[in-house]
Amino acid sequence: MSEQTSILILDDEPIVTKRLKPSLEKKGYEVETFTESKDALQRIRQRTFDIVVTDLKMEGMDGMQFLTEVKKRSPDTEVIVITGFATMETAKESFQKGVFDFLAKPFKLGEIAAVIEKADAKRRGR
Repeated sequence: MSEQTSILILDDEPIVTKRLKPSLEKKGYEVETFTESKDALQRIRQRTFDIVVTDLKMEGMDGMQFLTEVKKRSPDTEVIVITGFATMETAKESFQKGVFDFLAKPFKLGEIAAVIEKADAKRRGR
């Protein structure tokens, strides 16, 4: 892999970011994690990420607002939504906003890794 794929993970549960970061770094990704939406928002204003993984329900800005902002700044960024509050409505709204995939919590590390690999392959295939 010549160019490292960059991933931003935003989840207000620190356990999620703590588990995902090392497992994705082992696969060769460059990973930055955030538990505060305002910090993650500041970061996406500084640089573009290839893939963004975001929770939906958080303090401050929710995941829908965040993903809208990500897509506005960088339409090519693949966004993956993770949520403990999965409903058909939120899934539908996510896909209308251009989300690559939608995962309900709790998920297995292998599940999210597979989705990230697919998003990466799609991105590289452009």
